[in-house]
Parts: sequence; C-alpha cells; structure tokens
Amino acid sequence: MTDPLDLQSLAVDIAREAGALAARRRSEGVAIAATKSTLADIVTEADREVEQYIRGRLQAERPDDGFLGEESGAAESGSGLTWVVDPIDGTVNYAYGIPAYAVSIAAVAGEPDPARWEAQAGAVFNPATGEMFRAALHHGAWMNDRRIEVSGSPSPAGALIATGFSYDPDRRTSQLAMLAHVMPLARDIRRIGAGSLDLASVAAGRVDAYYERGLWPWDLAAGALLVREAGGRVAGVGGAPLGRETMLAGSGEFFDRLDAVLAPLVRAE
Repeated sequence: MTDPLDLQSLAVDIAREAGALAARRRSEGVAIAATKSTLADIVTEADREVEQYIRGRLQAERPDDGFLGEESGAAESGSGLTWVVDPIDGTVNYAYGIPAYAVSIAAVAGEPDPARWEAQAGAVFNPATGEMFRAALHHGAWMNDRRIEVSGSPSPAGALIATGFSYDPDRRTSQLAMLAHVMPLARDIRRIGAGSLDLASVAAGRVDAYYERGLWPWDLAAGALLVREAGGRVAGVGGAPLGRETMLAGSGEFFDRLDAVLAPLVRAE
C-alpha cells in the first residue's frame, strides 16, 4: 500500500491546481450547465471542467487507481485505492460569489463506500481564502502549516453546531423540524453550504459539531478523515452506517449528547 503521506502530497498538489482553475473560471463568470436532483441543485460548466482536470492528473500519476467523482462517475480500481472527488463543493456558493467553496480530494482503500472504506489521505482546499486542510492516516490533520484539533467540551452557552439542508422541499421540512430539537443544545447554528468545509471546521475547532442527512461520498471523504485525524469522531447517527442517510461529526461527550437527540428523530422517519 502506498504511504499515506505520499497520497496526501498528491492530493494537496492537485487540489491547489484545481482550485486555481476554479477560481479563474469564477472570475471569468459562471455558466450554469444543468440542474441535478432539483431546480435548486445546480452544476456549473466549471464543476465539469475542474473534475476532468483532476481526473486527468490522477490518471497520469496513478493509472491503476479507481475514481469516484460527483460529475463524471466511477472507474474501478486495480490497485485497491480509489480517489473520491468533489471538484467544487458548494456550487451554489460558487455561483453566487460567496467565498465558501472547496475542492475535495481523498484517497480511500477498499470499497468506495463510506461505511466500508478506510480513508488514507485527503485535502480540502478553499481557493477563496487560500486555506488548505489536509490529513494522512495516522499523521494528524493540518490547516496550511498549522496542526489542528477538534474543540473540547462546549461552553455553558451551548455548542456551535453546523448543519445543511436538502434541495428537496419535502426533506427540508423534516430537517427544520429536527433542527428545533437540536436548538436547546446550541449556542447558535451555522449553515456554510459545503459539507467538506463544515467537516474541516469541526476538525479545526471552529464549530463543535456538524450533522447532515443526504451527503454523498464525495462530500465527506476527505473531511471525515480530517475530523478523525484531528481527534474527533465521524459516524452515522444512532449507530447507523456512515453514508447518505446520516452523518454526525464532533468530539467527546458532546458527540454522544447530540447523537442521543438525533437518533430517535432519524429512526422515526
């Protein structure tokens, strides 16, 4: 198996290059290419171009590895490693000029399923801020050149909790109802609009926890490794497999407190 640090180095280099391409296309103006699950769920021409760039770079460097991307689908692995890629996480932010979007690249071993793989390395790069979050298995998590750690116990004022909402109106209704149950634990809520950056924020101690339903593998592959390498926990709610149905990230005793609130609500749906 390839050294996770070598995989991290490659992920960082490509994420930085891809981020520069995304930023350049943003400065030139964004063209909406299509909608996905709903009219609100968009994909830009830049999403597709950036993913093709990443895929080409990985193919040139590691031709035997698999690929799982948001825009261009999957390719089976001949090496046991798969690269899981979100070329522009936070596309709506990107389209509106909000500086909270990221290139997310992770290398995972095993089946390309969040409940089954073991992430080896990952990078989450925000071109608008220049922040590069990176992690390699058993080597910690970093933001640029500073090692990062999850927060400790929340203050008596409550926890700062991040979440996200589906593009599907029916799912949003249930998510808002769930949020009402979470609020008694919260100092406040943050909705960044990019799952990879939410997870990076947990890893950096900027928020105490993050939960969301409906994330895809490419939304969480790199970010989940960041949280774990920063000393936190990432899992499905109520012991469920990590995946599209449930995801909770946080640390220590507060992870368990939030999980206890969310689990019966998820089971009831």
